[in-house]
Amino acid sequence: MRLPILFAVAWLSCATLAASAAERPNVLLICVDDLRPELNCFGKSYIRSPNIDALAARGRIFERHYVQAPTCGASRFAMLTGRYGPSDNGALFKRAAQIAKNADSVSASMPAWFRQNGYTTVSVGKVSHHPGGRGGPDWDREDQLEMPHSWDRHLLPAGPWQHPRGAMHGLAHGEIRHDPSKMDLFQSSEGDDSIYPDGLITDEALRQLDRLSGDDGEQPFFLAVGIIRPHLPFGAPAKYMQPYRDLTLPPIPHPEKPSGKTTWHRSGEFMRYNHWGKDPNHDAEFATAVRKHYAACVTYADAQVGKLVERLNQLGQQDNTIIVLWGDHGWHLGEHGIWGKHALFEESLRSPLVICHPGLPDPGVATRSIVESVDIFPTLCSLSGLPQPDFVDGVSLTPILQSADAAGHPAVSYAKAQTLRTDTHRLIVHRDGYVELYDHRGEDGETTNIAEKHPELVEAMLQQLRQRMEG
Repeated sequence: MRLPILFAVAWLSCATLAASAAERPNVLLICVDDLRPELNCFGKSYIRSPNIDALAARGRIFERHYVQAPTCGASRFAMLTGRYGPSDNGALFKRAAQIAKNADSVSASMPAWFRQNGYTTVSVGKVSHHPGGRGGPDWDREDQLEMPHSWDRHLLPAGPWQHPRGAMHGLAHGEIRHDPSKMDLFQSSEGDDSIYPDGLITDEALRQLDRLSGDDGEQPFFLAVGIIRPHLPFGAPAKYMQPYRDLTLPPIPHPEKPSGKTTWHRSGEFMRYNHWGKDPNHDAEFATAVRKHYAACVTYADAQVGKLVERLNQLGQQDNTIIVLWGDHGWHLGEHGIWGKHALFEESLRSPLVICHPGLPDPGVATRSIVESVDIFPTLCSLSGLPQPDFVDGVSLTPILQSADAAGHPAVSYAKAQTLRTDTHRLIVHRDGYVELYDHRGEDGETTNIAEKHPELVEAMLQQLRQRMEG
Protein backbone atom coordinates (compact mmCIF):
# COMPACT_ATOMS: atom_id res chain seq x y z
CA MET A 1 0.00 0.00 0.00
CA ARG A 2 1.12 3.52 -0.60
CA LEU A 3 2.15 5.43 2.49
CA PRO A 4 0.20 8.64 3.14
CA ILE A 5 1.78 11.58 1.35
CA LEU A 6 2.25 15.08 2.62
CA PHE A 7 -0.59 17.41 1.73
CA ALA A 8 -0.69 20.97 3.02
CA VAL A 9 -4.04 22.74 3.18
CA ALA A 10 -4.03 26.49 2.55
CA TRP A 11 -6.59 27.99 4.93
CA LEU A 12 -8.88 30.64 3.50
CA SER A 13 -9.93 33.69 5.49
CA CYS A 14 -13.00 33.11 7.64
CA ALA A 15 -15.05 35.66 5.70
CA THR A 16 -14.27 34.17 2.30
CA LEU A 17 -14.82 30.66 3.59
CA ALA A 18 -18.21 31.52 5.06
CA ALA A 19 -19.33 33.25 1.87
CA SER A 20 -18.42 30.31 -0.36
CA ALA A 21 -19.70 27.71 2.09
CA ALA A 22 -23.14 29.30 2.28
CA GLU A 23 -23.78 28.34 -1.34
CA ARG A 24 -22.72 24.72 -0.96
CA PRO A 25 -25.06 21.75 -0.56
CA ASN A 26 -25.35 19.73 2.62
CA VAL A 27 -24.26 16.09 2.69
CA LEU A 28 -26.10 13.23 4.39
CA LEU A 29 -23.99 10.07 4.35
CA ILE A 30 -25.85 6.94 5.54
CA CYS A 31 -23.62 3.95 6.29
CA VAL A 32 -25.27 0.56 6.78
CA ASP A 33 -23.29 -2.30 8.28
CA ASP A 34 -23.08 -5.71 6.54
CA LEU A 35 -25.69 -4.73 3.95
CA ARG A 36 -25.86 -6.96 0.90
CA PRO A 37 -27.27 -5.53 -2.33
CA GLU A 38 -30.29 -7.60 -1.41
CA LEU A 39 -32.85 -4.81 -1.74
CA ASN A 40 -35.96 -4.38 -3.80
CA CYS A 41 -34.34 -1.57 -5.81
CA PHE A 42 -31.42 -3.91 -6.58
CA GLY A 43 -33.76 -6.50 -8.05
CA LYS A 44 -34.60 -8.63 -5.00
CA SER A 45 -38.38 -8.39 -4.88
CA TYR A 46 -38.77 -10.56 -1.77
CA ILE A 47 -37.04 -7.92 0.40
CA ARG A 48 -39.09 -5.11 1.97
CA SER A 49 -36.99 -1.96 1.54
CA PRO A 50 -39.54 0.76 0.64
CA ASN A 51 -37.55 3.70 2.00
CA ILE A 52 -34.27 2.84 0.31
CA ASP A 53 -36.28 2.08 -2.84
CA ALA A 54 -37.82 5.57 -2.70
CA LEU A 55 -34.37 7.08 -2.21
CA ALA A 56 -33.02 5.06 -5.13
CA ALA A 57 -35.87 6.31 -7.33
CA ARG A 58 -34.43 9.81 -6.80
CA GLY A 59 -30.79 8.87 -7.30
CA ARG A 60 -28.26 6.84 -9.20
CA ILE A 61 -28.13 3.15 -8.29
CA PHE A 62 -24.63 1.70 -8.58
CA GLU A 63 -25.31 -1.98 -9.17
CA ARG A 64 -21.64 -2.90 -9.27
CA HIS A 65 -20.08 -1.03 -6.39
CA TYR A 66 -17.22 -2.84 -4.66
CA VAL A 67 -15.66 -2.15 -1.28
CA GLN A 68 -11.93 -2.23 -0.65
CA ALA A 69 -12.03 -4.83 2.11
CA PRO A 70 -14.58 -7.37 3.36
CA THR A 71 -14.34 -6.17 6.94
CA CYS A 72 -15.76 -3.11 8.65
CA GLY A 73 -12.69 -1.20 9.78
CA ALA A 74 -10.62 -1.50 6.62
CA SER A 75 -13.59 -0.79 4.37
CA ARG A 76 -14.53 2.33 6.32
CA PHE A 77 -10.90 3.49 6.29
CA ALA A 78 -10.95 3.40 2.49
CA MET A 79 -14.31 5.15 2.12
CA LEU A 80 -13.52 7.85 4.70
CA THR A 81 -10.02 8.60 3.38
CA GLY A 82 -10.42 7.83 -0.33
CA ARG A 83 -7.29 5.69 -0.09
CA TYR A 84 -6.33 2.05 -0.16
CA GLY A 85 -4.99 1.09 3.23
CA PRO A 86 -4.52 -1.66 5.82
CA SER A 87 -6.76 -4.69 5.58
CA ASP A 88 -7.68 -5.03 9.26
CA ASN A 89 -10.22 -3.46 11.59
CA GLY A 90 -7.56 -1.36 13.30
CA ALA A 91 -6.83 0.63 10.13
CA LEU A 92 -8.23 3.93 11.37
CA PHE A 93 -6.62 3.65 14.80
CA LYS A 94 -3.27 3.02 13.07
CA ARG A 95 -3.87 6.19 11.10
CA ALA A 96 -4.69 8.07 14.32
CA ALA A 97 -1.42 6.88 15.86
CA GLN A 98 0.47 8.18 12.84
CA ILE A 99 -1.29 11.54 13.17
CA ALA A 100 -0.18 11.70 16.81
CA LYS A 101 3.43 11.17 15.72
CA ASN A 102 3.44 13.45 12.68
CA ALA A 103 0.13 15.01 11.63
CA ASP A 104 1.62 16.54 8.48
CA SER A 105 2.44 13.10 7.12
CA VAL A 106 -1.21 12.02 6.97
CA SER A 107 -3.64 13.25 4.35
CA ALA A 108 -7.02 14.61 5.42
CA SER A 109 -10.01 12.35 5.87
CA MET A 110 -13.20 13.14 3.97
CA PRO A 111 -14.97 14.75 6.96
CA ALA A 112 -11.80 16.67 7.84
CA TRP A 113 -11.62 17.98 4.26
CA PHE A 114 -15.21 19.17 4.44
CA ARG A 115 -14.60 20.67 7.88
CA GLN A 116 -11.57 22.56 6.60
CA ASN A 117 -13.72 23.93 3.82
CA GLY A 118 -16.44 25.42 5.98
CA TYR A 119 -18.74 22.50 6.83
CA THR A 120 -20.02 21.48 10.24
CA THR A 121 -19.24 17.76 10.45
CA VAL A 122 -21.22 15.43 12.68
CA SER A 123 -21.16 11.65 13.01
CA VAL A 124 -23.82 9.58 14.76
CA GLY A 125 -23.62 5.82 15.24
CA LYS A 126 -21.22 3.48 13.47
CA VAL A 127 -19.46 5.52 10.81
CA SER A 128 -15.86 4.62 11.59
CA HIS A 129 -15.19 1.13 12.95
CA HIS A 130 -16.15 1.89 16.54
CA PRO A 131 -19.61 3.41 17.01
CA GLY A 132 -18.96 6.86 18.40
CA GLY A 133 -15.38 6.81 17.10
CA ARG A 134 -13.43 6.22 20.31
CA GLY A 135 -11.14 3.57 21.74
CA GLY A 136 -10.63 2.05 25.16
CA PRO A 137 -12.15 -1.09 26.70
CA ASP A 138 -15.71 0.15 26.20
CA TRP A 139 -14.97 2.33 23.15
CA ASP A 140 -15.70 5.56 25.01
CA ARG A 141 -12.30 7.05 25.86
CA GLU A 142 -12.28 10.74 24.92
CA ASP A 143 -8.49 10.69 24.61
CA GLN A 144 -8.53 7.88 22.01
CA LEU A 145 -10.19 9.27 18.91
CA GLU A 146 -10.46 7.00 15.90
CA MET A 147 -10.50 9.96 13.48
CA PRO A 148 -8.71 13.01 14.94
CA HIS A 149 -9.56 16.45 13.47
CA SER A 150 -12.51 15.05 11.53
CA TRP A 151 -15.74 15.69 13.43
CA ASP A 152 -17.22 18.64 15.27
CA ARG A 153 -19.37 16.06 17.07
CA HIS A 154 -18.99 12.28 17.02
CA LEU A 155 -21.89 10.72 18.93
CA LEU A 156 -23.20 7.33 20.04
CA PRO A 157 -26.23 7.25 22.34
CA ALA A 158 -25.75 3.98 24.23
CA GLY A 159 -28.91 4.08 26.36
CA PRO A 160 -29.46 0.82 28.25
CA TRP A 161 -26.52 -0.74 26.37
CA GLN A 162 -24.30 1.41 28.63
CA HIS A 163 -21.48 2.20 26.20
CA PRO A 164 -20.61 1.99 22.47
CA ARG A 165 -19.15 -1.50 22.79
CA GLY A 166 -22.40 -2.68 24.32
CA ALA A 167 -24.48 -1.07 21.58
CA MET A 168 -22.41 -2.54 18.77
CA HIS A 169 -23.60 -6.10 19.41
CA GLY A 170 -26.66 -5.30 21.50
CA LEU A 171 -29.88 -7.24 21.51
CA ALA A 172 -33.26 -6.05 22.78
CA HIS A 173 -33.73 -4.04 25.96
CA GLY A 174 -30.07 -3.46 26.75
CA GLU A 175 -28.70 -7.00 26.37
CA ILE A 176 -24.92 -6.73 25.93
CA ARG A 177 -22.61 -9.31 24.41
CA HIS A 178 -20.19 -10.65 27.00
CA ASP A 179 -19.72 -14.27 25.97
CA PRO A 180 -20.89 -14.57 22.33
CA SER A 181 -21.73 -18.24 22.80
CA LYS A 182 -24.39 -17.20 25.32
CA MET A 183 -25.95 -14.59 23.02
CA ASP A 184 -28.52 -15.82 20.52
CA LEU A 185 -27.58 -15.61 16.86
CA PHE A 186 -30.94 -14.08 15.98
CA GLN A 187 -33.89 -12.62 17.78
CA SER A 188 -37.20 -10.90 17.06
CA SER A 189 -38.68 -9.11 20.08
CA GLU A 190 -41.92 -7.18 20.42
CA GLY A 191 -41.52 -3.44 20.78
CA ASP A 192 -40.78 -0.22 18.97
CA ASP A 193 -37.56 0.67 17.17
CA SER A 194 -35.87 1.90 20.34
CA ILE A 195 -35.64 -1.57 21.90
CA TYR A 196 -32.58 -2.10 19.67
CA PRO A 197 -29.60 0.31 19.42
CA ASP A 198 -30.38 1.64 15.94
CA GLY A 199 -33.57 3.23 17.22
CA LEU A 200 -31.54 5.42 19.58
CA ILE A 201 -28.96 6.17 16.89
CA THR A 202 -31.67 7.38 14.52
CA ASP A 203 -33.37 9.48 17.20
CA GLU A 204 -30.05 11.23 17.89
CA ALA A 205 -29.44 11.72 14.17
CA LEU A 206 -32.86 13.39 13.87
CA ARG A 207 -31.95 15.74 16.72
CA GLN A 208 -28.72 16.56 14.96
CA LEU A 209 -30.58 17.27 11.70
CA ASP A 210 -32.84 19.67 13.58
CA ARG A 211 -29.84 21.40 15.14
CA LEU A 212 -27.86 21.58 11.90
CA SER A 213 -30.85 23.07 10.10
CA GLY A 214 -31.58 25.50 12.94
CA ASP A 215 -29.06 27.15 15.23
CA ASP A 216 -26.09 25.68 13.32
CA GLY A 217 -27.63 26.50 9.94
CA GLU A 218 -25.20 29.27 8.97
CA GLN A 219 -22.79 26.63 7.66
CA PRO A 220 -23.56 23.69 5.39
CA PHE A 221 -23.44 20.36 7.16
CA PHE A 222 -21.83 16.99 6.56
CA LEU A 223 -23.86 14.54 8.63
CA ALA A 224 -22.83 10.88 8.66
CA VAL A 225 -25.18 8.35 10.23
CA GLY A 226 -24.07 4.77 10.82
CA ILE A 227 -26.79 2.12 11.18
CA ILE A 228 -25.55 -1.06 12.86
CA ARG A 229 -28.07 -3.61 11.60
CA PRO A 230 -28.02 -5.99 9.79
CA HIS A 231 -24.73 -6.75 11.60
CA LEU A 232 -24.72 -9.81 13.85
CA PRO A 233 -26.52 -10.72 16.02
CA PHE A 234 -29.61 -10.51 13.83
CA GLY A 235 -32.02 -8.75 16.18
CA ALA A 236 -34.90 -6.53 15.06
CA PRO A 237 -38.38 -5.63 16.34
CA ALA A 238 -40.93 -8.34 15.58
CA LYS A 239 -42.94 -6.12 13.24
CA TYR A 240 -40.06 -6.22 10.74
CA MET A 241 -39.98 -10.02 10.86
CA GLN A 242 -43.68 -10.36 10.14
CA PRO A 243 -43.50 -9.98 6.31
CA TYR A 244 -41.00 -12.84 6.12
CA ARG A 245 -42.55 -15.46 8.42
CA ASP A 246 -44.47 -17.29 5.71
CA LEU A 247 -42.36 -16.17 2.76
CA THR A 248 -40.68 -18.68 0.48
CA LEU A 249 -37.13 -17.52 -0.20
CA PRO A 250 -35.28 -18.29 -3.45
CA PRO A 251 -32.63 -21.02 -3.29
CA ILE A 252 -29.12 -20.12 -2.19
CA PRO A 253 -26.92 -19.94 -5.31
CA HIS A 254 -23.79 -22.14 -5.39
CA PRO A 255 -24.04 -23.12 -1.69
CA GLU A 256 -21.25 -25.71 -1.74
CA LYS A 257 -17.88 -25.21 -0.07
CA PRO A 258 -15.24 -24.66 -2.80
CA SER A 259 -13.06 -27.66 -3.51
CA GLY A 260 -9.87 -25.81 -4.44
CA LYS A 261 -7.79 -23.14 -2.73
CA THR A 262 -9.87 -19.99 -2.15
CA THR A 263 -10.48 -17.41 0.56
CA TRP A 264 -13.23 -19.62 2.02
CA HIS A 265 -13.37 -19.66 5.81
CA ARG A 266 -15.31 -21.43 8.55
CA SER A 267 -17.73 -18.55 9.30
CA GLY A 268 -16.06 -17.99 12.67
CA GLU A 269 -17.85 -14.73 13.54
CA PHE A 270 -21.22 -16.36 12.84
CA MET A 271 -20.44 -19.57 14.71
CA ARG A 272 -19.31 -17.72 17.85
CA TYR A 273 -22.92 -16.96 18.71
CA ASN A 274 -25.42 -19.40 20.19
CA HIS A 275 -26.64 -21.21 17.11
CA TRP A 276 -28.39 -23.95 19.08
CA GLY A 277 -26.01 -26.62 17.78
CA LYS A 278 -27.31 -26.18 14.24
CA ASP A 279 -25.27 -25.70 11.07
CA PRO A 280 -27.02 -23.82 8.25
CA ASN A 281 -24.87 -25.61 5.69
CA HIS A 282 -26.50 -28.91 6.71
CA ASP A 283 -29.88 -27.74 8.01
CA ALA A 284 -32.07 -26.11 5.36
CA GLU A 285 -34.76 -25.07 7.82
CA PHE A 286 -32.21 -23.34 10.04
CA ALA A 287 -30.58 -21.67 7.01
CA THR A 288 -33.96 -20.25 6.04
CA ALA A 289 -34.51 -18.94 9.57
CA VAL A 290 -31.13 -17.18 9.47
CA ARG A 291 -31.90 -15.61 6.11
CA LYS A 292 -35.31 -14.39 7.27
CA HIS A 293 -33.90 -12.79 10.40
CA TYR A 294 -31.23 -11.10 8.30
CA ALA A 295 -34.00 -9.81 6.02
CA ALA A 296 -35.92 -8.48 9.03
CA CYS A 297 -32.80 -6.56 10.08
CA VAL A 298 -32.54 -5.09 6.58
CA THR A 299 -36.15 -3.89 6.78
CA TYR A 300 -35.46 -2.44 10.24
CA ALA A 301 -32.44 -0.58 8.87
CA ASP A 302 -34.57 0.58 5.94
CA ALA A 303 -37.06 2.11 8.37
CA GLN A 304 -34.26 4.16 9.95
CA VAL A 305 -33.27 5.45 6.52
CA GLY A 306 -36.88 6.48 5.96
CA LYS A 307 -36.94 8.51 9.17
CA LEU A 308 -33.80 10.39 8.18
CA VAL A 309 -35.04 11.26 4.70
CA GLU A 310 -38.48 12.24 5.99
CA ARG A 311 -36.97 14.63 8.55
CA LEU A 312 -34.72 16.13 5.91
CA ASN A 313 -37.81 16.80 3.79
CA GLN A 314 -39.72 18.27 6.75
CA LEU A 315 -36.86 20.68 7.36
CA GLY A 316 -36.96 21.84 3.74
CA GLN A 317 -33.42 20.59 3.08
CA GLN A 318 -34.18 17.98 0.43
CA ASP A 319 -33.37 20.28 -2.49
CA ASN A 320 -30.03 21.34 -1.03
CA THR A 321 -28.67 18.03 0.26
CA ILE A 322 -26.61 15.29 -1.37
CA ILE A 323 -27.60 11.90 0.03
CA VAL A 324 -25.32 8.87 -0.15
CA LEU A 325 -26.42 5.42 1.01
CA TRP A 326 -23.45 3.07 1.33
CA GLY A 327 -23.04 -0.50 2.55
CA ASP A 328 -19.64 -1.13 4.11
CA HIS A 329 -19.40 -4.59 2.48
CA GLY A 330 -21.51 -7.55 1.52
CA TRP A 331 -22.31 -10.69 3.51
CA HIS A 332 -22.59 -14.34 2.56
CA LEU A 333 -25.86 -16.05 3.38
CA GLY A 334 -24.69 -19.54 2.46
CA GLU A 335 -23.04 -18.83 -0.89
CA HIS A 336 -19.81 -20.87 -1.15
CA GLY A 337 -20.76 -22.43 2.19
CA ILE A 338 -19.98 -19.17 4.04
CA TRP A 339 -22.14 -17.33 6.56
CA GLY A 340 -20.39 -14.01 7.01
CA LYS A 341 -17.97 -11.69 5.26
CA HIS A 342 -14.12 -11.78 5.27
CA ALA A 343 -13.77 -13.61 1.93
CA LEU A 344 -12.83 -12.16 -1.46
CA PHE A 345 -15.82 -13.54 -3.30
CA GLU A 346 -18.41 -11.32 -4.95
CA GLU A 347 -20.84 -11.73 -2.04
CA SER A 348 -18.40 -10.21 0.46
CA LEU A 349 -17.19 -7.36 -1.74
CA ARG A 350 -20.26 -6.06 -3.55
CA SER A 351 -22.50 -3.71 -1.58
CA PRO A 352 -25.21 -1.12 -2.26
CA LEU A 353 -24.34 2.42 -3.28
CA VAL A 354 -26.95 5.05 -4.07
CA ILE A 355 -26.13 8.72 -4.66
CA CYS A 356 -28.82 11.40 -4.85
CA HIS A 357 -28.13 15.05 -5.59
CA PRO A 358 -30.22 18.00 -6.71
CA GLY A 359 -30.51 18.19 -10.49
CA LEU A 360 -29.46 14.59 -11.12
CA PRO A 361 -30.40 13.64 -14.70
CA ASP A 362 -32.40 10.44 -15.19
CA PRO A 363 -33.08 9.75 -11.50
CA GLY A 364 -33.81 6.16 -10.66
CA VAL A 365 -31.73 4.80 -13.54
CA ALA A 366 -29.19 2.18 -12.48
CA THR A 367 -25.65 1.93 -13.78
CA ARG A 368 -23.72 -1.28 -14.41
CA SER A 369 -20.39 0.54 -14.41
CA ILE A 370 -17.92 -0.79 -11.84
CA VAL A 371 -16.94 1.66 -9.07
CA GLU A 372 -15.17 1.53 -5.70
CA SER A 373 -15.71 2.94 -2.22
CA VAL A 374 -12.61 5.15 -2.56
CA ASP A 375 -14.50 7.05 -5.27
CA ILE A 376 -17.02 8.52 -2.82
CA PHE A 377 -14.66 11.15 -1.36
CA PRO A 378 -13.71 12.82 -4.67
CA THR A 379 -17.31 12.50 -5.90
CA LEU A 380 -18.71 14.42 -2.95
CA CYS A 381 -16.05 17.08 -3.41
CA SER A 382 -17.10 17.48 -7.06
CA LEU A 383 -20.78 17.72 -6.19
CA SER A 384 -20.15 20.16 -3.32
CA GLY A 385 -17.79 22.48 -5.18
CA LEU A 386 -14.89 21.73 -2.86
CA PRO A 387 -11.27 21.60 -4.05
CA GLN A 388 -10.42 18.14 -5.36
CA PRO A 389 -8.05 16.25 -3.05
CA ASP A 390 -5.02 15.12 -5.03
CA PHE A 391 -4.01 12.49 -2.48
CA VAL A 392 -6.87 10.03 -2.98
CA ASP A 393 -6.84 6.76 -4.89
CA GLY A 394 -10.44 7.13 -6.04
CA VAL A 395 -11.92 9.14 -8.90
CA SER A 396 -15.02 11.29 -9.11
CA LEU A 397 -18.14 9.48 -10.26
CA THR A 398 -19.77 12.61 -11.66
CA PRO A 399 -19.58 11.32 -15.26
CA ILE A 400 -21.68 8.31 -14.24
CA LEU A 401 -24.06 10.56 -12.34
CA GLN A 402 -24.49 12.58 -15.52
CA SER A 403 -24.95 9.46 -17.65
CA ALA A 404 -25.54 5.96 -16.32
CA ASP A 405 -23.76 4.56 -19.39
CA ALA A 406 -20.46 6.33 -18.65
CA ALA A 407 -17.49 4.05 -18.11
CA GLY A 408 -16.43 2.85 -14.71
CA HIS A 409 -13.12 1.20 -13.78
CA PRO A 410 -11.88 -2.10 -12.34
CA ALA A 411 -12.17 -2.46 -8.57
CA VAL A 412 -9.38 -3.43 -6.17
CA SER A 413 -10.01 -5.21 -2.88
CA TYR A 414 -7.82 -6.93 -0.33
CA ALA A 415 -7.78 -9.08 2.79
CA LYS A 416 -5.24 -11.88 3.19
CA ALA A 417 -5.03 -11.82 -0.58
CA GLN A 418 -5.65 -9.19 -3.26
CA THR A 419 -8.26 -9.11 -5.99
CA LEU A 420 -9.13 -7.20 -9.14
CA ARG A 421 -12.69 -7.15 -10.48
CA THR A 422 -13.09 -6.16 -14.11
CA ASP A 423 -16.23 -6.02 -16.21
CA THR A 424 -15.93 -9.71 -17.04
CA HIS A 425 -13.50 -11.39 -14.62
CA ARG A 426 -12.26 -11.57 -11.05
CA LEU A 427 -8.60 -12.28 -10.29
CA ILE A 428 -7.51 -13.24 -6.77
CA VAL A 429 -3.82 -13.42 -5.86
CA HIS A 430 -2.78 -15.16 -2.65
CA ARG A 431 0.32 -14.23 -0.68
CA ASP A 432 2.09 -17.37 -1.84
CA GLY A 433 1.43 -16.46 -5.47
CA TYR A 434 -1.47 -18.84 -6.04
CA VAL A 435 -4.04 -17.36 -8.44
CA GLU A 436 -7.77 -17.71 -8.87
CA LEU A 437 -9.49 -16.46 -12.04
CA TYR A 438 -13.25 -16.45 -12.53
CA ASP A 439 -15.29 -15.59 -15.60
CA HIS A 440 -18.50 -13.70 -14.80
CA ARG A 441 -19.90 -13.98 -18.30
CA GLY A 442 -21.22 -17.50 -17.70
CA GLU A 443 -23.35 -19.20 -15.09
CA ASP A 444 -20.41 -20.64 -13.15
CA GLY A 445 -19.53 -17.28 -11.63
CA GLU A 446 -16.89 -17.73 -8.95
CA THR A 447 -17.09 -21.51 -8.75
CA THR A 448 -14.69 -22.60 -11.51
CA ASN A 449 -11.08 -21.43 -11.37
CA ILE A 450 -9.89 -20.97 -14.97
CA ALA A 451 -6.48 -19.46 -14.20
CA GLU A 452 -4.43 -22.32 -15.67
CA LYS A 453 -6.32 -22.09 -18.95
CA HIS A 454 -5.74 -18.36 -19.43
CA PRO A 455 -2.15 -17.45 -18.43
CA GLU A 456 -2.03 -14.37 -20.65
CA LEU A 457 -5.17 -12.89 -19.09
CA VAL A 458 -3.83 -13.71 -15.63
CA GLU A 459 -0.58 -11.87 -16.37
CA ALA A 460 -2.37 -8.83 -17.80
CA MET A 461 -4.66 -8.59 -14.77
CA LEU A 462 -1.73 -9.11 -12.40
CA GLN A 463 0.06 -6.16 -13.98
CA GLN A 464 -3.03 -4.02 -13.66
CA LEU A 465 -3.50 -5.00 -10.02
CA ARG A 466 0.13 -4.23 -9.17
CA GLN A 467 -0.09 -0.81 -10.84
CA ARG A 468 -3.21 0.06 -8.88
CA MET A 469 -1.85 -1.08 -5.53
CA GLU A 470 1.50 0.62 -6.02
CA GLY A 471 -0.04 3.84 -7.26
